[in-house]
Amino acid sequence: MSINPYIVLGSSVVGLFVGLTGAGGGALMTPMLILLFSVKPSTAISSDLVAAVFMRPFGAAVHIAKKTVNFQLVGWMILGSVPMALLGSYLLHLMGHTKTSQTNIEQALGAALLVGAVAMVIRYFLDRRSGQKRYAVVHEITPRPLLTVIIGMVGGVIVGMTSVGSGSLMIVFLLFLYPMLGANQLVGTDLAQAVPLTVAAALGALLFGHIEFSVTASVIIGSVPAVIIGAYFSSRAPDKYIRPVITFVIFASGLKYAGLGTTALGWVLCVVILGAAGFWIFHVRPWRAVLDTQAVTPQHELEDFEI
Repeated sequence: MSINPYIVLGSSVVGLFVGLTGAGGGALMTPMLILLFSVKPSTAISSDLVAAVFMRPFGAAVHIAKKTVNFQLVGWMILGSVPMALLGSYLLHLMGHTKTSQTNIEQALGAALLVGAVAMVIRYFLDRRSGQKRYAVVHEITPRPLLTVIIGMVGGVIVGMTSVGSGSLMIVFLLFLYPMLGANQLVGTDLAQAVPLTVAAALGALLFGHIEFSVTASVIIGSVPAVIIGAYFSSRAPDKYIRPVITFVIFASGLKYAGLGTTALGWVLCVVILGAAGFWIFHVRPWRAVLDTQAVTPQHELEDFEI
């Protein structure tokens, strides 16, 4: 078994995002293994799931220490997600190893990611239109059992088939179900519920045999230290910074899996970044804050500053 230093380096970057945002398992790690290191989709998915068994508990432990985990919410999600993750792994096994089945896996992965990105954007505009502020504290939220279990079931079967769901899609569902919570408040709970979910999905992957242990070991070595650092900072990161990063990463990965070519993907992402920057400048108008500051600052203070 040989350790790939480039996979270790890439996994450390992904691990940082996982700890910071709760996303990254399928949205970042799996595409990286497939697109940059030519790992087969089924092998990348399964190796990512096994590595997540070692990676996510460290991130969850940091948030538990910070008291940013709602254990009731975690319990209801696990009730739905764990058995469905085993089912998802079995469905992946039934699809086999043919080129057609690998293409189907990629397309399912892309569709899941794009749905998640669109949902995040819709939620953002709904919040702006209603003027709703996400100020609730996650451990004070009262869970809604039935809908939370359903979210776990949907996320479980998807994560079993594609390794996407525990961080990328399920956090989107939770944002809609608990609209007073910010994305930064959900990272700890999402990481905690992902621990038994990924264990179940990884067990299914081990049973049905898609693991490449050299890839898995490289991912673990790179991701575990980085996820601890990311989780530490995520407890302090404002929601307004976390949600755009999650949305952009999910959107980019979804487009690639949907079949968009590398060059076209680059142009689309450039347009999206420039459009988002223009939108931010038009609505925030940061120069107004500078003018307002100058307007309320006494003239003698400005003169002292110039001196």
